[in-house]
Amino acid sequence: MASADDDWDPMAHPGHYFSRIARALTRIGDIRLRDLGFATAQLPVLAALKDGARMSQTDLARWAKVEQPTMAQMLARMERDGLIRRESDPNDRRSSVISLTKQARSKVPAGRAVLRQGNVEMTKGLSAREVETLLGLLRRVLANVEAMEQVTQSAPPHAGRKAD
Repeated sequence: MASADDDWDPMAHPGHYFSRIARALTRIGDIRLRDLGFATAQLPVLAALKDGARMSQTDLARWAKVEQPTMAQMLARMERDGLIRRESDPNDRRSSVISLTKQARSKVPAGRAVLRQGNVEMTKGLSAREVETLLGLLRRVLANVEAMEQVTQSAPPHAGRKAD
C-alpha cells in the first residue's frame, strides 16, 4: 500500500525552487564575475571587507555562516589571486587580520554593478510592489530557516528520527 509520501512532488514545494534558484544564480554569478577575478562564494568576504574593514578568519567565517575549514580554503585562494592580504593582529600575535587588497577594492564597484544587473534580470516582469512583497516573504522564510538551523544544531544526533 502506497503512503502519501510516495506521491511527493518536489515541484509543489518552495524548497525545490530555492535550491534551483540558488544553484543557477551561483553558476550565472560565477560566469559574470569571472572577468573581475571574483566568484559568488567570495561575496560575503568582499562585502564584509569592502570599505577597508579588517577581520579575523574566525569572524569572517561566523559572519558568512560557513565552517572554518571552508573559510580557510577560500581565503587561501583569494590570497593566491591577490584579492586579500593577511597582517598580524596587533591584539593577538598568534592570529592575523584579513583585508582586501587595493586591486580587489577597486573592482568591488564593478562587481556590485554585475549583481545589481542580475537582480534586475531575475525580477523582470515583477512590479516594484511585487519585489517588495517578495523580499518581505523571503526575509520571513530566511528567519524560519535560521530558526530551524538553530534547533538542528542544538539537537542530539538522530533526534527526531522514528525508531524502526
